[in-house]
Amino acid sequence: MPIRAPSIRACGCVLSSGERCQHMIAADRERKARFDQQRPSARQRGYDSKWDKERAAYLKAHPRCVRCPSPATVVDHVTPHKGDRRLFWSRSNWQPLCTPCHSSGKQREERR
Repeated sequence: MPIRAPSIRACGCVLSSGERCQHMIAADRERKARFDQQRPSARQRGYDSKWDKERAAYLKAHPRCVRCPSPATVVDHVTPHKGDRRLFWSRSNWQPLCTPCHSSGKQREERR
């Protein structure tokens, strides 16, 4: 199996293939912190006590993840609502997911 040669980054770090330099990790951390400062809180985005009740009722009626046979723990919006209250509360736009399916596969699809 061939091994790629180490690369030299703009910051001067020499890294093996697939590694990330500490400078890039720090830059990503700063970028994410700036984004989080501008983002409204979950409660401001509509995830309040009313949502908590509706979520619990939906998960009781739909106990299994739609992607795998695991128990569902998350009510996901199939189409991201992006602040649209009608789409947010549309039960036809909801799907039950387990945390691993929501945190990996679904997030990866939405980024595309």
